[in-house]
Amino acid sequence: MKYLFLFFILSIPIIALSWRSLVSIKNHGFYRFFGWECIVWLLVCNFHYWFYKPFSLLQILSWMFLFIGLYYIFASLIPFRKYDNSHTSRNDPSLFGFEKTTKLVNVGIYKYIRHPMYSSLIFVTWGICLKNISIELLTISIIASSLFFITAKKDEKECIEYFGTIYLDYMKKSKMFIPFLF
Repeated sequence: MKYLFLFFILSIPIIALSWRSLVSIKNHGFYRFFGWECIVWLLVCNFHYWFYKPFSLLQILSWMFLFIGLYYIFASLIPFRKYDNSHTSRNDPSLFGFEKTTKLVNVGIYKYIRHPMYSSLIFVTWGICLKNISIELLTISIIASSLFFITAKKDEKECIEYFGTIYLDYMKKSKMFIPFLF
């Protein structure tokens, strides 16, 4: 019962951030919301194990995944801050400010992967799951990863609609989540 209460409390800010995205299943934010909720559930279930057996192989892998996810987050935000690429001319209330780009960002980490933010969330998902693996948490992690994959696909569709052939060319030159691999 305490897990459900904690999950509910942690879900409030996610709902507050995402409510505009929840009105359309076609919007990439719809799937992102449920991916975030999966991460919250993983956190609630695994917070007791955060520092359990700190030098075990699973903990070391977990921390590696978490640090890769953290790196991807920072590396993905730097180009947006550097180029101040968000504009109010894209009047889509379901997008966050930094998502309202009018110029394709293809520098920094974006030169190699198209979705470093979603990639970071996938790494964080598996980093949290590895803290204490169970069938339930493996299932939630697979669901979260699938939701972030769908989110990225929906985002790409929106980007193709907005940027056109420029984005299609960019897709040919970059990977989706992991540089040089996938």
